[in-house]
Amino acid sequence: MTRAALLVLADGRFPAGGHAHSGGAEAAVKAGRITGAASLEEFCRGRLHATGLVSASLAAAAALGLDPVTLDEAADARTPSPALRTAARRLGRQLMRAARAAWPHPELDALARRFPKGAHQPVVLGLTARAAGLGPVDAAYCSAYESVSGPATATVRLLSLDPFDATAGLARLADDIDRVATAAAEAAARAVTEGVDSLPAASAPLLEVGAEAHAAWTVRLFAS
Repeated sequence: MTRAALLVLADGRFPAGGHAHSGGAEAAVKAGRITGAASLEEFCRGRLHATGLVSASLAAAAALGLDPVTLDEAADARTPSPALRTAARRLGRQLMRAARAAWPHPELDALARRFPKGAHQPVVLGLTARAAGLGPVDAAYCSAYESVSGPATATVRLLSLDPFDATAGLARLADDIDRVATAAAEAAARAVTEGVDSLPAASAPLLEVGAEAHAAWTVRLFAS
């Protein structure tokens, strides 16, 4: 295993398509729930402990070798919003293209054949980590960090927020990211014997509602 692969996978310049998505931040800005650095930090903290935990657990489970098709079904069941399911599969398809170029692997090829329109992004992320020689904790950290870095980057553009302030907020979330990644990896380990139904199913209703409203906008900066 080379831990440097984690730096490549988590790099915002890795061509996985995340730059086109705000993680719900665009809808939250319009609704007045994000107005500056402080509210952005709280939005990210809430997202991290809800959908971030779910995604990190799915990624860790895929990295651990659990059946990705079963995990994709579990991701579907944990994503009530059709708009978010569509976004997750679109991101999964783009990540798959980048992953197969960077770390060619038979398991990635098999998943791409099974889901030609894209599997859920956390599942692809976990399998990508596995192909890169990384472990479940690495996959969980990458997923957890993505769950907050995406909205932070998007809000800098949406509100012309000082990027130093946004980055400081992410730095203050470091302990939370540690806790979520650890919990996600532990949940994935339990799922080996208890099944995928035991994985976290934390919900974030405002993100789901916001995603459906956002999908109906005629003018928007981000795809989700």
